[in-house]
Amino acid sequence: MNFLCIFLLLLATCNFVHGDLKTPCHFIFGDSLFDVGNNNQLITFAKANYLPYGVDFPGNVANGRFTNGLTITDVLTKLLGIQGFIQPFTTASGFERLKGVNYASGSAGIRPESGSHLGDRVWLAKQVLNHRITVEKLRPYVTGPVNNYLNKCLYTMNIGSDDYINNYFMPQYYPSKAIFNPDQFATALITEYGQQLKALYSYGARKIAIFGLGQIGCTPAEIRMNKAIQCNEEINKAVTLFNQKLIILIDSLNVNLIGAKLTYIDTNAIQSASTPPPGFNVIDTCCKVRSDFQCEPNVPPCPNRNLYAFMDGYHPTEIMYLQAAQAAFIATNRTFVRPVDINTLVNL
Repeated sequence: MNFLCIFLLLLATCNFVHGDLKTPCHFIFGDSLFDVGNNNQLITFAKANYLPYGVDFPGNVANGRFTNGLTITDVLTKLLGIQGFIQPFTTASGFERLKGVNYASGSAGIRPESGSHLGDRVWLAKQVLNHRITVEKLRPYVTGPVNNYLNKCLYTMNIGSDDYINNYFMPQYYPSKAIFNPDQFATALITEYGQQLKALYSYGARKIAIFGLGQIGCTPAEIRMNKAIQCNEEINKAVTLFNQKLIILIDSLNVNLIGAKLTYIDTNAIQSASTPPPGFNVIDTCCKVRSDFQCEPNVPPCPNRNLYAFMDGYHPTEIMYLQAAQAAFIATNRTFVRPVDINTLVNL
């Protein structure tokens, strides 16, 4: 199914009639692609709680999502049959936690220093510690061992982009590029990633969908900084190394952790299989951007967000998230996932 077919199908079904509940809960970890408001109260430039972000979200609310409407995980939550939205860790309470918590934080990376020049953020290890807090708070609401409940949940993760954008390829702030070559840096990231995945496993996580990194060098921000109309292939090659090592890690954890069911979502394969319809803009940003390539506050965005791939310099529009979420949930192309799509994962 090409991009145009998916585009028209999703536009026709964007109200998402809820189907059968496929999993009782959805826990979410990551960076600004998944953040739904955890950064709102932090002292940081990496926040999106102002218009035009959220202009197409129900109620036209700027709530901390770095896009015009829904994120990938919002769409996945609906496809899972879960009612409403998964709340950010900063505001989730009581029974809300039973259907999941979102820990993602804009500018956060796998390494704790990534994104620090922008201000506060919740890096991966801290997100995992926040999940441990959630697990303890779930105990009064769950009959029997809480791990038995968590074993049934979907865990979704997307992190690592900021370790490149806001660390390795920003030598004016970080020494990483002088210390590591690209292969060594990717290895260091994957080693830490593996430790945190094992920690989640120890807290009860079994079904984990992990998104690989996209072609960061082809975002409007990197193209503009590269002063060209072509992608920054140095970044893309570094990210490819990371993705290759991430696949090896996932395969290893599936073998060595009893009962673990991890799957890799190939973001690049999904993007490469897309054929944009005529008039679809993959170069420009939908909003007017400031120097850090986030949207200028309260400046009206482009009138038709469904014809733009990017809301700002780094973050896709809702229509791109709709396409990616659907492709990850039910993979019409087996190259999109390894070994299974999310719909199959939650039914294992």
